[in-house]
Amino acid sequence: MKGLFQMREFYINHDGNIDDFVSYLLLLQASDIKLLGVGVIDGDGYVDPAVEACQKLTDRFNLRNDSLEVARSNSRPINSFPNDWRMAAYSFNYLPLLNEHGKPKTKKSNLPAHLDMIDKLEKADQPVTLVMTGPLTDLARALEEKPEIVNKIKELYWMGGSLDGHGNVFTVNADSTQEWNAFWDPDAVKTVFDSSIKINMIGLESSEELPIDDSFRMHLSQLRRYPAFDLAAQGYAMIVSIPTAELFLWDVLTTMCALYPEIATTEEVTASVITEGMAAGKTIRDPNGCPITLVTKANHQLFLEKFDELLKRQ
Repeated sequence: MKGLFQMREFYINHDGNIDDFVSYLLLLQASDIKLLGVGVIDGDGYVDPAVEACQKLTDRFNLRNDSLEVARSNSRPINSFPNDWRMAAYSFNYLPLLNEHGKPKTKKSNLPAHLDMIDKLEKADQPVTLVMTGPLTDLARALEEKPEIVNKIKELYWMGGSLDGHGNVFTVNADSTQEWNAFWDPDAVKTVFDSSIKINMIGLESSEELPIDDSFRMHLSQLRRYPAFDLAAQGYAMIVSIPTAELFLWDVLTTMCALYPEIATTEEVTASVITEGMAAGKTIRDPNGCPITLVTKANHQLFLEKFDELLKRQ
């Protein structure tokens, strides 16, 4: 019976900020999975340095030697992230640990990210777990191009939205109730919500047990003898916010829940998204909406145990 074991297959699509890079790092380090591909969208980080950083991450940390190439998205936003936030992709791409061996060897995909996603799903040996830590636009475009790919998707883990009424978008064209990944392209959220994909949603309210604070940074620093910890520590050292700003491990929790669902406490809800007006991008509870598994709480101790186990592999 042991010979019948089949590794779970994953595909990640992210938008190139520190938490996204650490999410990709965790998937590269994980055992007993197969990573089929990675797409990078021009969201919370500038896409070109983010693609290059993923090539270098693959060169350095692809422990399973998965056959990987990095797909650059050509999707465009309805609402762009603030430019200051997006600069982190350049800084991360310049880190010495990613550049000590020169130019990256991992290739870029010849296909834009939404078509690369279709290609990898169609070639998969089994239904694939999608991890998306940025906007849903590439998945929405893939569904519009090839609706039948829903049959090749086991489930989606998405960092996005908020169902407790608070958001993190503070601009003149929004009412502050939206989460940024949903606000980037509200229509894409609706397209995915209208599909039959099983959705696991990690919203703004999902990771309050996992702040990016001094304690977490010190934990990473104390284990910097491991290259993956060293890289993560350097990455999170770049995130400097005002004392009143609360930042949490939203993207990393999304990835860890995909790998280890037992980390999360969940609630079955139905939800929809507003696509017009000042509330465009707001995700709401809706009795007539899409069935969603909402992460409501994370087990901090179990999260840290699994997180450490992965990053200590190299």
